[in-house]
Amino acid sequence: MKAKKTGILDLTDEELVYPGNRACAGCGLNILYRIGLKAIGRDSILVVPPSCLTVMQGLYPISSTQLSVLNVTFASTAAAASGVRAALRAQKNDHTQVVAWAGDGGTADIGLQALSGAIERNEDFLYICYDNEAYMNTGVQRSGTTPQGVVTANTSIHGKRERGKDVPAIIAAHSPAYVATCSAAYPLDFYDKIEKALGMKGLKYIHAHTPCPPGWQMEERVAVSIGRLAVTSGLYVLYEIEDGEMKLSEPSAKLLGKKKLPPVSEYMEAQGRFKALGPEDVEAVQREVDEKWAAYRRDLTPAAA
Repeated sequence: MKAKKTGILDLTDEELVYPGNRACAGCGLNILYRIGLKAIGRDSILVVPPSCLTVMQGLYPISSTQLSVLNVTFASTAAAASGVRAALRAQKNDHTQVVAWAGDGGTADIGLQALSGAIERNEDFLYICYDNEAYMNTGVQRSGTTPQGVVTANTSIHGKRERGKDVPAIIAAHSPAYVATCSAAYPLDFYDKIEKALGMKGLKYIHAHTPCPPGWQMEERVAVSIGRLAVTSGLYVLYEIEDGEMKLSEPSAKLLGKKKLPPVSEYMEAQGRFKALGPEDVEAVQREVDEKWAAYRRDLTPAAA
């Protein structure tokens, strides 16, 4: 089946998130939210825990979105979304979409138990994790997805000691209906994957790499280019998993035919958060990326073009 590819002119002119919200300049989440809501549409209910998204949407009685939003406690996003779906089912409403939208802290750490349970029950909603790789809303504390060596407000000057969690792999091990990775630097890929996921029954999970200028210690104007470099260097991989089969999405699939990718050092050197890493640390990351792509070229195929 030919994969759908949306062009910028194919998007609706209707805006479901207002300009002038509380997002930081260069915020990757702002890009995802604007484009994502176009794919989700008005007939939907969002479930959101404490996060940058809560701030961006606005504090009562102000709101930057035109959709119905249920703000819940940090640990309960997937449980609350399950409850919303059950309420709609009791009303015999099978058309309104339920979308849980949480950060990495509310997904990889505090909310993982509820999400795991929802997948095990095969609840029928879409869960989106925007991963800016730290607790940005509360002052840039390390999260479960913060890369090893990154300096945050609650690490030593030597950076985080532990490796970051591979959350999509953890979710995929539960065998949900659909798993996909995305990037705020490729918003149309995000749009298409949301539309695809919403056409499926069961629990769908999308994990979006989300550049954060203040948290990543980089200039606002380079947020998208740095997000793209994470993908083109092979460090962050865009893919889909359906029926247990992993297929690379186009931005990453194009790398299969390239013998040499941009070095990960270009990505890291553009961000102050990697300042604790020495040349040998960066070389170690590069070796891991090279080994990963050697395996991909051997074992994986791109998504249908």
